[in-house]
Amino acid sequence: MSEAGPPLELQGNLWLSVAGQSVGGHGRFALLGLIDACGSISQAAKRMGMTYKNAWDAVDAMNTAAGEPLVARSVGGRGGGGARLTERGRQLITRFEEVERAHRVFLQSLQATPGLDEDLALIRRIGMITSARNQFHGRVSALAIGAVNDEVQIEVAPGLALVATITHGSVESLGLAVGVPAYALVKASSVIVAQGEGRYSARNQFSGTVQRITEGAVNDEVVVDIGHGCSVVAVITRASTAALELREGGRATMLFKASSVIVGIAP
Repeated sequence: MSEAGPPLELQGNLWLSVAGQSVGGHGRFALLGLIDACGSISQAAKRMGMTYKNAWDAVDAMNTAAGEPLVARSVGGRGGGGARLTERGRQLITRFEEVERAHRVFLQSLQATPGLDEDLALIRRIGMITSARNQFHGRVSALAIGAVNDEVQIEVAPGLALVATITHGSVESLGLAVGVPAYALVKASSVIVAQGEGRYSARNQFSGTVQRITEGAVNDEVVVDIGHGCSVVAVITRASTAALELREGGRATMLFKASSVIVGIAP
């Protein structure tokens, strides 16, 4: 499911090293260029918006990594001293600019790859780290406004949707509306496992096949495949696993309240 809004863009930072030691990226080479233009580390530091000490630390690090001076400093004299780039320093700036241009062209060529937006959106979702075991990504398919709380329905896949109850203020601050990409988080401890047919008050009820049961000393982790490439994880006591006669390959229903769902949007 692709995401609406501006397309995702590939970006990257170029960073060089010499013999395994970092020389730096765009910022440090910009500093070198300003030192060459100003003839002064202090003036270059001011134009970079950094302290004199940080500028000198950067210069020292680059000189050390290169194994030879990239910046030569003159002390004293009628002009009060200054700094200049060595030939090696100027050569590295030129080389970095060449490589940086090639790097930009490379990223632009990747950006033109068909279907890249959807793949980048998926990579971003896969890389999202939260403490909630259950993460559902989809699009707001319905929104019911209440006096205090609103009901948000998120379609995860065709025919598969879940419901969350959150405050009206949260809906507004998140900018939720029908069609907006959103994700829902549910802790495994908030999921109730049931067996057989029944009537339950929980708004979210998903039946499926028990995919995996991981036994613990006190609690078990139960993973149920609910179809459409989605699964729900619950943590229940070992006694409950035995009482429900849960087994891998068997059927089970996963329940969780709408109030147990946390809704978010991608940054």
